[in-house]
Amino acid sequence: MARVKRAVNAHKKRRVILERAEGYRGQRSRLYRKAKEQVTHSLVYAYRDRRARKGEFRRLWIQRINAAARQNGLTYNRLIQGLGLAGVEVDRRMLAELAVNEPATFATLVETAKKALPADTSAPKSAA
Repeated sequence: MARVKRAVNAHKKRRVILERAEGYRGQRSRLYRKAKEQVTHSLVYAYRDRRARKGEFRRLWIQRINAAARQNGLTYNRLIQGLGLAGVEVDRRMLAELAVNEPATFATLVETAKKALPADTSAPKSAA
């Protein structure tokens, strides 16, 4: 059998890992074994955080919508309920965008939600 020389492939594999580890501190950017370990972890973190980012943005949008809704005399959950009853289909991303950049338009949506909400006929809760 012919002898297999792996130098080219091995060097390429190591070079790719060390290039990906560029910018890491200490051994993690210079030693292959440490760099490989860190690059693997980095890919795991990136995968996880791409999914976590979606929830973070949703929470940010909800905070912005709630703040703007309270300025217009309504809470977040009542606003969402009212918009649903009014048949307004605007997602949270667009609501947050309107709340920040177009407060007048957002205020009209709040008024629409207020009109769609049923009148609160329940007796006030006692502070016992």
